[in-house]
Amino acid sequence: MKTLIPQLFSIRDEKQFNETALAVFKHQAAACMPYHQFITNLGVKAAQITHVADIPYLPISFFKSHSVVSNTDPAEVVFSSSGTTGQIQSRHLVTDLKVYEDSFNKAFTQFYGQIENTCLLALLPSYLERDGSSLIYMIDSLLNQSKHPDSGYFLHNHEELYQKLNALKTAGQKTILIGVTYALLDFLELYQLDFPDLIVMETGGMKGKRKEMVREELHAILKNGFGVEAIHSEYGMTELLSQAYSSGNGVFDCPNWMKIVLRDTNDPLTLLNSTQTGGINIIDLANINSCSFIATQDLGRLLPGGSFEVLGRFDNADIRGCNLLVQ
Repeated sequence: MKTLIPQLFSIRDEKQFNETALAVFKHQAAACMPYHQFITNLGVKAAQITHVADIPYLPISFFKSHSVVSNTDPAEVVFSSSGTTGQIQSRHLVTDLKVYEDSFNKAFTQFYGQIENTCLLALLPSYLERDGSSLIYMIDSLLNQSKHPDSGYFLHNHEELYQKLNALKTAGQKTILIGVTYALLDFLELYQLDFPDLIVMETGGMKGKRKEMVREELHAILKNGFGVEAIHSEYGMTELLSQAYSSGNGVFDCPNWMKIVLRDTNDPLTLLNSTQTGGINIIDLANINSCSFIATQDLGRLLPGGSFEVLGRFDNADIRGCNLLVQ
């Protein structure tokens, strides 16, 4: 499988994506025991799968109850979901951190360009205050790569962040502020900005700190408070090693090795066409050492060109910190 890894990040078209996805599926159907048992119980024979549309998707809850791995290498890190007290956390055993690093670095570059000359400011208190966050691992790496001296984390030092943002605006510095939603709102209760060139990226979720808001209302507050025309978003989760990004209006795009497929909300084995709302299934080929075919508890809608919107969560789905907003 190691020979497939370079191929993942050189995918340029749907034909390459489908060929690679089928190769990854054949491997994982045999090597990932929870996935193997799942498709066996469905009566699916891996050898008979010849098209990506026929690949079964593993329910994301398996990451709470099983070790979802596709090789025998020891885990270099175990990422865990945040969850609330009493909830069972998802655990993603990552046996090759370089695959994750390649995935987030190449995706970030695809959507935002080189990080070296960008000032990256991270307002992520709830993530910093716990262990096992895959988002913090990614931000740590991006901060280390940024050559701007002001790049860094902020907890509750809002005045320092305000002064820094004003200085960066005056200097004409390309700046990205990534923040958990409730922390961005906390900041705006104290300070207002007019920084049109600032990229504000919210990671979604109130973490129980505030009442959930519909996306339009939330983004209107953030746009007004920071003086920007659009609010960017990141769509990621513990169980995935790739992220999709939105440059505004809640419309997300995937990197070339990731794809969204929708399933019928009443029949999880039936896939939908692009005009319907359904459960979000994700093909994340960066999950080559775990499982690349995941049925999430998010609801979404596909748009022309492969973009997608996140519309909410299934009833009774566990609260998760990434894009919980419901339209």
